[in-house]
Amino acid sequence: MNLHETPQEQAFRAEVCAWMQAHLCGEFAPLRGAAGLSDPHYDAQLAKRWEQELARGGWTGLGWPAEHGGRNLPLAQQIIFHEEYVRCGGPGRIGHIGETLLAPTLMAWGTPEQKARFLPGVLSGQDYWAQGYSEPGAGSDLAGVRTRARLDEARGEWVIDGQKVWTSWAHESNWMFVLARCEERLPGQPRHKGLIFLLVPLDQPGVEIRPIRQITGASEFNEVFLDGARTEASLHLGAPGDGWKVAMYLLGCERGASTLGQQAHFRAELQDVIRAARANGAARDPVLRQRIAQAALGLDTLRSHALRTSGEQADPRAASVSKYAWSNWRRSLGELAMEVLGPAADLADGNPLHDGLRQLWLSSRADTIYAGSNEIQLNLMAERALGMPR
Repeated sequence: MNLHETPQEQAFRAEVCAWMQAHLCGEFAPLRGAAGLSDPHYDAQLAKRWEQELARGGWTGLGWPAEHGGRNLPLAQQIIFHEEYVRCGGPGRIGHIGETLLAPTLMAWGTPEQKARFLPGVLSGQDYWAQGYSEPGAGSDLAGVRTRARLDEARGEWVIDGQKVWTSWAHESNWMFVLARCEERLPGQPRHKGLIFLLVPLDQPGVEIRPIRQITGASEFNEVFLDGARTEASLHLGAPGDGWKVAMYLLGCERGASTLGQQAHFRAELQDVIRAARANGAARDPVLRQRIAQAALGLDTLRSHALRTSGEQADPRAASVSKYAWSNWRRSLGELAMEVLGPAADLADGNPLHDGLRQLWLSSRADTIYAGSNEIQLNLMAERALGMPR
């Protein structure tokens, strides 16, 4: 990828910035800089109205094909949008799972009827999706899911029983895609066989959502209990039994332009660490100065890797490398933030900058665990990149 922006790309960056300045104000001003549901200043209902404001401005579905209502922008402009969005204080996107994970999977695996039914709601900010993958006994070992789906032919519905956990934003969503077992596993058969990828409405009897209180004090994740929950017989992506293929395709969609937006958020957190170091004199400590410089170099390395591996032609093995690298980088940044704060790290002093750095430290503790723990990522890299046996 060319790292030097063309005049057209520079003009697009200016367009994004101008729109954000004109719209992220007034009613939406409280959302400025709020990272997501774990942020005490994040109002989920206001964030949904913000998603609809983005949709009216044409800032959703940037990379979607025009036939599905998207703008079909080139990757370089998608990256510019995500970076400028964060620089201008754009809040965490509550529609992220639907727009960047479910939608491209639906475009690849869905029927024409499914696309016509679900894509407009995602694009307009009217429908919000949760990811029903992990279970108490199947976190990083996703193939071990025990949630079951059976077909009620008389009513033309799938009936689902099981439990999902660590389900981000389920309490603010109206739909969830669910990986479940629809076939009995035969002796010697691989565990990923016999799965189904279902689209399930959450507002129905048989679905109970229990928020999980996190170390930050927020409840971004949930347990979801499915006890006879139902969905229409046609609402599966791919054939019954091929759910693993669909699930893996969706996980591949986690790469892409939005990764650069995540790193723009990381850069803002690094700048907060630097601000705190300058304010309290920690910047005069030569060891802390070196660590801050190393953090800055590490972030530039992450950006270079993301640019190199973005796009449809990217090597899928790069996903594990990226996850392992950025999660360790951010965990180290959280530790550095606490050392920069010194004794103030343990005090509720009412300083917004200090509060933000404490939230960074607490939230970063989970980065090396969720979406595939460090240990799992290392195994994947050894098997797929280095060709080592299981």
